[in-house]
Formats: sequence, structure tokens, C-alpha cells
Amino acid sequence: MTDRTASRRQRRVLILGANGRFGLAAAQAFDAAGWEVLAQVRRAPAAGMPERARIVALPTADVEGIVAHATGADVVVHALNPSNYTLWAAELLPMARQGMDIAERLGARFALPGNVYNYGAAMPASLNARTPQWPTTDKGRLRVRLEDELRLRAPRLRSFILRAGDFFGTGSGVWFDQIIAKGAARGSLAYPGPRDVAHAWAYLPDMARAMVGLAELDELPDHVDIPFEGYTLTGTQLMDALEDVVRSQGLGRAGPFRRSGAPWPVFQAMAWFLPLWREILEMRYLWQTPHGLDGRALARWLPAFRATPLPVALQASLAELGVAAAPGATLATAR
Repeated sequence: MTDRTASRRQRRVLILGANGRFGLAAAQAFDAAGWEVLAQVRRAPAAGMPERARIVALPTADVEGIVAHATGADVVVHALNPSNYTLWAAELLPMARQGMDIAERLGARFALPGNVYNYGAAMPASLNARTPQWPTTDKGRLRVRLEDELRLRAPRLRSFILRAGDFFGTGSGVWFDQIIAKGAARGSLAYPGPRDVAHAWAYLPDMARAMVGLAELDELPDHVDIPFEGYTLTGTQLMDALEDVVRSQGLGRAGPFRRSGAPWPVFQAMAWFLPLWREILEMRYLWQTPHGLDGRALARWLPAFRATPLPVALQASLAELGVAAAPGATLATAR
């Protein structure tokens, strides 16, 4: 099935890991853009799954079964992650290879949400597709191997990577909600690193819209790596913006918000007993090394794309956490 043929019918996307944070955001964005969504899940569909989505309740190891259910898919979004941070070495590459095999069997383009682990602790302040990848952690080395394998499959497997920083929006379970904004309604904010260091952030609904926009471009190369700029913010800038949003909701406290750091000494103590905390400590450099993503490549491919204004994105994210009312504004689309 060619891209030209696909343009004459409703396009179809298979999202692997549709219950995850990015997977769910992608399901919502592709559905809103008029695509037929096939949602592969490992458990019951998550709240917020589009009603029109067709559920594929099969493990990714069942390549044949998924291919049979997803005939005609134009794009496969690989939104799967290992079930635990400690399982990357065992699960990351096998899961990715299964996703690549599925996309290749379907003749579909493979879309991968990437991250900045590849660049390592010595990464420069601005990251683009030409930035050397010198990973300094096991997770970074695994991501480099994954992307090398993906690149080597071109042109028989067409693919693109949309690379972003830390996520917020569409659910919970990351630094933003578990540490930074956890006490926002009570007038308390915490930040994991030095407050004057720039850090890359991605509002997931925006990143998902950008992925839809790229998936609809017939002229993309057989393989391309595109950074998603999102927001590059120091800790102080992020906390200032959060405080403004919380105060606009009549929450917080009368005086200045309490601002603190993450309890790294506690994390270090726990790491002696809990492997998960050892894995988290390994990635601490991301809060200590200034970095952001260069958005010029995405602007060339999607000149009409506009990011959600930061206050609106923060308010929507806090609303999901029960801290704010949902914004009334209609967000612009990337299409």
C-alpha cells in the first residue's frame, strides 16, 4: 500500500503500547485528526482511550497475530516501554525489534518517540539530529543501539524519530507530577536539580500532534531524526510558571510558595536496597547538565505547527491531577 493510495482513504495507525502515557496521547491525537486507530494494549483500555479506537489485546511477541489484526496500517507508533525502569536491559531491544518486525510486515512507517538519553552527561546545550551521541549510561547505550538498528533497516522499513525531553501531561507517574508539582495546591514546589540549569520539557498532547503531522507527510525520507523543541526552562522558570497557574485557580498560599529540592540523599540511601532508585540516580545528570532541543527541523517539516502556550499546557496538566480547572481555550492543531 503506497502513501499515495493511503491518501485516498482513511489512514490507519497501529499504536503499540496505547495505554502508556505517550501511547494514549498518540491515540487521542490520531483519532482527533481523523485516522482509524488500532490500539494495542496489555490490559483493559485506559481511561481516555478514544471510543472509536479498535482494541488489539495481544502481546507484541505475537507478531503474526498483530499483523493479522492491523492489515492496511500506514503507520506503527512504537509507544512501548519496559514495565519497570530496572528491566530496560532485558526488555527494551526485544520489544523494539518486535515493533519493527510488525511495521515491516505491514509495510507501514515506524514512528518512534525518542529521548535525550543518547547524548550523555557531556551533551551540549542545544541538541539536534547532527549532535554526536556519546551516551554515559546503560540506558543511553541501549537507546543508541535501538536507533542504530532502526536506521539499518531503511529503506525496507521507513521510519522517523521524534525526540523530546521530559514529559508532562496525559496522566501521571513522572517527575512533573510525582516531585515537582506534587504539593502545588498547598503552595509547595520541588525541583530535582539546580534551579538555574535549563531542562527540556515536552507537553505530550503537543508532541503527539506533531507526530500526527509528520505521519501525514508523504515526502519524509526513509529515515529521519527530528527533535521536538517543546519548552526549554530553568527550574526557576518552570516553578514561576506553575505558581502563576496555581494562584490563578485561587489555590496555593498567601505568601511566597515554598520551594525545595528533590530528596536525593534519601534516594541514595534507598538505592542500597531498591534497584529502581539506583536506576534513577544514574540519570541524575539530566538535571545537572543544561540542554534543550533545536526546533528548526520540525518547523521546516511542519511550518503551521504551534505549541500550546506554556500556561495553558501547565493548567491542563494540573487539571488532570485535580489541581486546576481545565482550560477553556481550544488548542490549535498541527495540521
